[in-house]
Amino acid sequence: MSYPSGQYSEYPPSHEQDHERSGSRRLHATAQSRHARNGYTIVHAGKQVRFGPIVFWIVIGTVTVLGAWSAATATYFAFRDDVLTRLIARQADMQYAYEDRIAELRAKVDRTTSRQLLDQEQFDQKLEQIMRRQTALESRATALGAIPDPSATGSIRPPRGTAATDAGGTPKPSPISDTVIFVAPPDREARLESRTPSLAVAQPNQFAKIQGVDNVLVRLQTSLDQVERRQMAALSSAEESLESRVRRMRGVFSDLGLDLPQLEATVPRAGMGGPFVPLKLAADAGPFERQLYRINISRAQVERLNRTLALVPYRKPVIGEVEFTSGFGVRSDPFLGRPAMHTGLDFRASSGDPVRATANGKVVSSGWSGGYGRMVEVDHGNGLSTRYGHLSEINVRVGDAVRIGQVIGAVGSTGRSTGPHLHYETRIDGEAVDPQKFLRAGVRLSAG
Repeated sequence: MSYPSGQYSEYPPSHEQDHERSGSRRLHATAQSRHARNGYTIVHAGKQVRFGPIVFWIVIGTVTVLGAWSAATATYFAFRDDVLTRLIARQADMQYAYEDRIAELRAKVDRTTSRQLLDQEQFDQKLEQIMRRQTALESRATALGAIPDPSATGSIRPPRGTAATDAGGTPKPSPISDTVIFVAPPDREARLESRTPSLAVAQPNQFAKIQGVDNVLVRLQTSLDQVERRQMAALSSAEESLESRVRRMRGVFSDLGLDLPQLEATVPRAGMGGPFVPLKLAADAGPFERQLYRINISRAQVERLNRTLALVPYRKPVIGEVEFTSGFGVRSDPFLGRPAMHTGLDFRASSGDPVRATANGKVVSSGWSGGYGRMVEVDHGNGLSTRYGHLSEINVRVGDAVRIGQVIGAVGSTGRSTGPHLHYETRIDGEAVDPQKFLRAGVRLSAG
């Protein structure tokens, strides 16, 4: 048996009550069916609450959503351990991936840094080699500059301000001349800053910089090669010139029939001395050092021969073109017209032209001497002497030491002379010999 909502009784209802209740329910159902078309009514404890269909479904929907949300929340909390585990695993995978990437980048940085350090080391080695080579070339240039001009010491030179010229009048270049020019090496900090790993970020720029520095090194090496070739060419030229000079100087003594060892023994020397330190060639000496050693030997020979040749009168007593008015030997005497022996050479010259000593020596006669007129005689040692006659004036006295090219008088026409000229004689052991023999030897010596 059902009871109306909100109505309860402790005793069973009677028959009349049942009949009344049945009628009441029919009325209530009829009312409910009538109200159902217009909304929904909730009855509780005799109170009725009526809802429209929209509000009812909103309430029903809200209850449904809340239930679904509760179910989802319960499901989440039920399975959240699995979700967290998957999230942690994913996070760990990402971390491992990042660590692997960082390790790879560090490896690249280390490789780049190692490569740059290797390039730096190679560059330093190349630069050090260039600097050592530059130092060697500078010392070679100094050695080349110390090699003197192999011209004969004491030769009569043209007046100051006149450059030495060849046969065509072109100025002669110095036989040993080479200017060494070096490019300053690039700054160490500017050329390569590869000491820190952070520079690996600018890897392309660094490699471009290294390549540019390598190009500079190549240009420096090429420049040094050219300098070295010029130095070797100059050294070979100097050696050839000195050897040729030695041969020609020895040829002078052989042509004149002079005893070279005897002359060398009587050469006066200026004060000099010191301990003897022999010249030694290192066992590991290169071609340059060996060639320089040979040049030093030839150079010493040239210096010794120059000192000896300074006593040989093979030079001209006057400056300028040589023109003889009378040669050595038999001729017709200009005053008597009869054959006579002419003991010297007559040089055409103007009165007052300077007369110069043709070799080092000592004045043994100075003054009037018969047919010579005013005459100067110079003793050069080892039986060699020269005479200068017909002078208009004399600038030296007996006992004076004269040097090559020193002016000892002036051209004149004193004594047995028909006009201004220089009478020049060369004598060996008091006997007159043809001066042209000495002059030709001097020409051959100077021709080289």
